[in-house]
Amino acid sequence: MSPAIEHPPRCLLLATLDTKGAEAAYVREQLIAAGIEVTLIDCGCLGEWVGAADVSRESVMAAGGGQLAELAARGDRGAAIRTAAAGAAKLVREAYDRGEADGVLALGGSAGTTIGTSAMRALPIGVPKLMVSTLASGDCRPYVGDKDILMHNSVVDIAGVNRISRAVLGNAAAAMAGMLRGRAAHLDDEPDSPRDRPLIAATMFGVTTPCVQHARALLEAAGYEVLVFHATGNGGQAMETLIDDGLIAGVLDITTTELADELVGGVLSAGPDRLTAAARRGVPQVVSVGAVDMVNFGPRHSVPDRFADRTLYQHNDTVTLMRTTPAECAAIGREIAAKVGAACERAAILLPLNGVSAIDKEGQPFNDESARRELFAAIRSELESRGATELVELPWHINDPEFAEAAANKLLELLGKPSTMK
Repeated sequence: MSPAIEHPPRCLLLATLDTKGAEAAYVREQLIAAGIEVTLIDCGCLGEWVGAADVSRESVMAAGGGQLAELAARGDRGAAIRTAAAGAAKLVREAYDRGEADGVLALGGSAGTTIGTSAMRALPIGVPKLMVSTLASGDCRPYVGDKDILMHNSVVDIAGVNRISRAVLGNAAAAMAGMLRGRAAHLDDEPDSPRDRPLIAATMFGVTTPCVQHARALLEAAGYEVLVFHATGNGGQAMETLIDDGLIAGVLDITTTELADELVGGVLSAGPDRLTAAARRGVPQVVSVGAVDMVNFGPRHSVPDRFADRTLYQHNDTVTLMRTTPAECAAIGREIAAKVGAACERAAILLPLNGVSAIDKEGQPFNDESARRELFAAIRSELESRGATELVELPWHINDPEFAEAAANKLLELLGKPSTMK
């Protein structure tokens, strides 16, 4: 049964009321009509609004380490936005921790989107987060980051309540009300519920799917819940964040392809901190080299001219893959071994000697024995200099069921659990 609801769902509504006051008032009315308690937070600075906020702009700026009067006098829009973003994030997180916020809705253009999503990223995954933004039809990754933020395209500028904005803002309020009520109905199913099975984080790409799917089934049979992250940059970042948040019991990092994009300059990098959280937190991890044979780009014309002579593979109309060279593979291998080596006995690296992706094997376009040889040799050499992390070399392709079984079994061993494989 769902827990008893002791109060109506509570929504924090963020807006720069000097420019979005009427729109925020309209959204607040819609939320209240839907039975939602609303706390309106004014994140503006340089202008004025006649209406009243529940949390003043002075409080927001102070929480961000600034003074409203000083910021207004300076007239520095960039400094005001940075201060408001920091203050909003602090206040929103504190309200959530006190049990005074069940979700966040924000309105904005570029400034409001920066402020609103900064606050949203301070909240755990699962808390409803909805950003009505003039930027929602473009590249949203800088705003969403590794959190579950819904970006809602405003269509027209948020500059008055008219026949278009009224429909968009009304839908946003209704969507937030629905998410809040839906969340209240399944609070006892949240990820931190003690009744949940321990969580395993796994990484997968299309070219490593058979391996991860098979290993996943085995780990679930052993009593774990497996969260699979698509290794597209954002996926790897999200996994690292959850590990750092203490939610993950073990890591099956089969697909470390994001390291190749970070090294070579592809579009799916997860940043320089990829493959560091498990070692930092002491979480058992099994790591492999899935899809490090490729760097990701968009359509063929988007591949930089400096790579014109490289081996390319058109995965589909919007994705072009580039084969990593032996030298790049060696560099990736050294990085993997160095990062995993920091985990010592809590980690193992598994090498599939017959290929690291679905297109890295005999008869496939990325089959390159010399690149694999350099990759594996760099890992061996780096680990030998560290002398603690276990290295397991297996005579299979990464998508062979035997390799998946070995990976799942090794992780169970590190977790102190018996194998379920025969």
